[in-house]
Amino acid sequence: MNFIRGATTITEDTPEEIRAATEELLRAIARENNLDGDSVRAIIFSTTQDIYSAYPAKAARECGFEKAALFSAAEPLIEGALPLCIRVMIFAEGVLQREKHVYLRKAAALRKDISVGLTIALDGPAGSGKSTIAKALAAAYDILYLDTGAMYRACALCLKRQNISPDDAFAAARAVAAADIGVRYENGAQRTLLDGEDVSEEIRKNEISMMASTVAKIGAVREKMVAAQRKIAKSQPCVLDGRDIGTTVLPDAPFKFFITADARVRAQRRLKELEERGQTGIDLETLTREIEARDEQDKNREISPLRCAADAVVVDTSRLNIEQTVALIREKIQEKI
Repeated sequence: MNFIRGATTITEDTPEEIRAATEELLRAIARENNLDGDSVRAIIFSTTQDIYSAYPAKAARECGFEKAALFSAAEPLIEGALPLCIRVMIFAEGVLQREKHVYLRKAAALRKDISVGLTIALDGPAGSGKSTIAKALAAAYDILYLDTGAMYRACALCLKRQNISPDDAFAAARAVAAADIGVRYENGAQRTLLDGEDVSEEIRKNEISMMASTVAKIGAVREKMVAAQRKIAKSQPCVLDGRDIGTTVLPDAPFKFFITADARVRAQRRLKELEERGQTGIDLETLTREIEARDEQDKNREISPLRCAADAVVVDTSRLNIEQTVALIREKIQEKI
């Protein structure tokens, strides 16, 4: 189910003004979202208390939404609120990847689009589906996806290539400080760079994944990566996933979620992912133990341990597929705005 918002204003409280403004708003929403009468399930209107000569619902019927359920209510009197304002919420089913909200006339100053200023923080243990979910959310809202874990994997690869143990914090910090680690976006996908080289595939090897957790405990490494992540998030709306996004990297993010799942379920998902990448001979039981060990390591590290932010919504994906999880998160975001 998609939820499309809109608002407009009138110059004076007359039935003619209400009808014309409502029709203009509904037609604009339908045009921007490719809606038809069959896809719209319900339309809810609210009007400020200085509008009382007519209900906007009648205009919805005249615009062709003959099958939609209609409801109209008066808003409470709020000092300083935009006067003579008509708001609408449209419930449409199965037609959109991303809603386009429409604000006309003086209501254009309220909010043009949910994606403006939208920052979503996803935290959770390895294999919980954070990255896939983050990518899907970024696509749905047409905003940037920043894979923070890939940045730490690049740090781990940097050390491996120089035969530096991640347990040697001083040498590791020095090597990462000298490395040029960044991201580039191609066709909506993030490519991770190490000293100018695209290492997006190489950093997905299981040994690099395990090494990245140790590297992420090094204070100087985290300081460099967090600064880079904050700079990117400050510049544009985005979705970030990791272990400490909502607690450390972006503690003021307006939308926080903690994505988790049973360890064995996560191991099964990771095994499938590795096999699809051509890596064979990996035992499920071994992978489960490795994931459990990484959980403990991430939870007990001294710097920025894995934990759920107090204001985060917990989402257990053990029995949910990606589509169901994304739909649930979008519902929670919609509730908050």
